[in-house]
Amino acid sequence: MFSRWSNSHHNKENDSLQQESKIVLTSWLIVAVMRKYNQIKELRAAIGPLSGRSLKYCTDACLRRYLEARNWNADKSKKMLEETLKWRSTYKPEEIRWHEVAVEGETGKVYRASFHDRQGRTVLILRPGKQNTTSLDNQLRHLVYLIENAILNLPETQEQMAWLIDFTGWTLSTSVPIKSARDTINLLQNHYPERLAIAFLYNPPRIFEAFWKIVKYFMDAKTFQKVKFVYPKNTESMELMRSYFDEENLPTEFGGKAVLEYNHEEFSKQMNQDDIKSANLWGFDDKLQCIGNGHSGSDVAPEPVCLAPSARATPASDAWGLFSVIPPMMYGTCHRLYPPISSKEKHACEKPTRKLPNPNLTRKTW
Repeated sequence: MFSRWSNSHHNKENDSLQQESKIVLTSWLIVAVMRKYNQIKELRAAIGPLSGRSLKYCTDACLRRYLEARNWNADKSKKMLEETLKWRSTYKPEEIRWHEVAVEGETGKVYRASFHDRQGRTVLILRPGKQNTTSLDNQLRHLVYLIENAILNLPETQEQMAWLIDFTGWTLSTSVPIKSARDTINLLQNHYPERLAIAFLYNPPRIFEAFWKIVKYFMDAKTFQKVKFVYPKNTESMELMRSYFDEENLPTEFGGKAVLEYNHEEFSKQMNQDDIKSANLWGFDDKLQCIGNGHSGSDVAPEPVCLAPSARATPASDAWGLFSVIPPMMYGTCHRLYPPISSKEKHACEKPTRKLPNPNLTRKTW
């Protein structure tokens, strides 16, 4: 009898302690979330009024990524974001169209995979041994286009992508100069912060080690930790990659079971469709004349889009994106505190497109 009472008493004490722990954890999470929410508001206030595509770009999720990239230091995040907005206003990555970079993709040296990782993230496959051009500017432009395209195709629940890099056929003669590698890394780190979840470098040759010893010093600590080397004969590295990808989806080139072959014509059709989706997202019309091999001409030049300043968002709408950091067991509590916002504000005023004097003339985006 005493034994039963003792066990029951201990069980009640354990249940009570677990309940108290959950309450404490919930409270701590709410405080942490609200602190980050306030930091996002402070960053938004610090960068001042925005308009046009800058306003559309600077969502709460975007600001959070810049804060995370700079360890939630408001001043450093503000500087980083301002530099990105300046870069986007001149480089105009959202205006790059497939027909402008299609020649770079003829060999499939970089393309968006038809499968996702286990988390549902978009996957980019890079095959540097398939290099087919010599213009470093165009190569970077092609990569930026595909990064923007990968972001465009991310599920609503994801903000990051995964990279698979196949070194088959890679030699020092096909590698980019050190300066170009540094400029590329800086562009990706500075203007696409927290967009990379993981990058697997599959079976790089020994000669790549010399190149890597120099290139790695251009990476910040966070990016460096996301780069993983994988070797077919190294079981531990292979298991790590398979923890991110279903073996049935993983191409045979990466030790998986899927037989995939890059088809440039089919991929071009897909990219042309995505160009229309991108134009709709950013608020400008994009009339493309698709040509069979993936090259196309643009018969209009889009005018800058005009977006009116958004109304002040409610705490619920601003803070909602922050709850992605909360463990699933706490999600129900936060969901009751901050229900999702169903309505979407639209602040766009359309301007008519203008005809170009030459139908073959394309806009300059540099």
